[in-house]
Amino acid sequence: MRILYRGYHFILKCIVIFIGIPNPVLYQGIAGFKQWLLLLKPVRPIFVVTDNTLKNLKVIEPILIHLDEQQIPWQLFSDVNANPTVSNVEDGLLLYREYQCDCIIAIGGGSVLDCAKLIAARSVQPNKSVAQLKGLFKVIKKLPPLCAIPTTAGTGSETTVAAVVNDANAQQKYAATDFTLVPSDAVLIPEFTQSVPAHITATTGIDALTHAIEAYIGINGLAFSDERSLMAIDLILKNLLIAYKNGDDLTARENMLLASFYAGQAFTRASVGYVHAIAHQFGAQYGTAHGLANSVVLMPVLRFYGSTIDNKLAEIADYCQLTSLQQTRTEKAATFLVTLEQLLTDLAIPRYLEEVKRTDIPLLAKSAIAEANWNYPVPKFMSEAQCQVIISKVSTDK
Repeated sequence: MRILYRGYHFILKCIVIFIGIPNPVLYQGIAGFKQWLLLLKPVRPIFVVTDNTLKNLKVIEPILIHLDEQQIPWQLFSDVNANPTVSNVEDGLLLYREYQCDCIIAIGGGSVLDCAKLIAARSVQPNKSVAQLKGLFKVIKKLPPLCAIPTTAGTGSETTVAAVVNDANAQQKYAATDFTLVPSDAVLIPEFTQSVPAHITATTGIDALTHAIEAYIGINGLAFSDERSLMAIDLILKNLLIAYKNGDDLTARENMLLASFYAGQAFTRASVGYVHAIAHQFGAQYGTAHGLANSVVLMPVLRFYGSTIDNKLAEIADYCQLTSLQQTRTEKAATFLVTLEQLLTDLAIPRYLEEVKRTDIPLLAKSAIAEANWNYPVPKFMSEAQCQVIISKVSTDK
């Protein structure tokens, strides 16, 4: 089976190399948003997607005020759940059609951006349900202009080919994946992340770091994804703790948004690994926040890989200037792991998850391995038994 997995991973790599994945046009700051709007020259109303928390906190006000100043009509849709549902998508689509919009601005975290992507996808595929967009390359058609403005530095959804949705009827959480789902534009506005609480700043930042590390240590890395991974890791190591301690430090906030963007570009091309596979099961079973789940699982999985990833970790350590010339490859890798462990400690990341029940571990491990082995080009394969050991390490239910 492992030969089949590697063959499939090679096919995925070839698709990325020969077809290529689009990059959103990147703008920074409110000035960048104004520049994007000037180039867009909208004729019909712009559809603005966000959630009620951001609406009530008035985070989105600068965008709406500028639209009004430019006398550009807009329609707001804010009924997006923390985990977007099929109903959210369909309700948004009805409003999008009612006001005859042909452009979307999405302001929010990964949930809002994913919901906006699926609204856009349904607008160009009116005869396909959300469920029929599940899986690979079901959208195909070009989306209307979609400007993604992230309010957390973590998911990288503004750069990715996927959109995740909860289907209450089917009791499933699944993703639509298509190159056309990459937003046409992304605007990084650090002021929009100032209201993010410190603990969420920490876990979403480690989510982005996990994207970059798993993309780099996997076997499907390309020159571009490797470069973006390294840039993201370096930015996060230098800025996350600052943003965590002082949320009003706009330089650190801006650098974290950029790091998340780079990490998104990296894992969109090179994929992720067992950290995400396990974290997804915690989210599905217990509703554990994705960034927190990644943060808790990251070190045990990296330790599992052992010497298999020493070369890669040493390269990361060198790039981030954590090493000296006298150190061996193994010592450099160990230096990076120590640095990472200290960062997790400084961010008050817990080592355990109370919700993980001992009786659930076999099923959690089975589901994680089933997700990972086909989909993720991991540097070293993990068995169900090994996965159970890792999950038990992060559980308080001994």
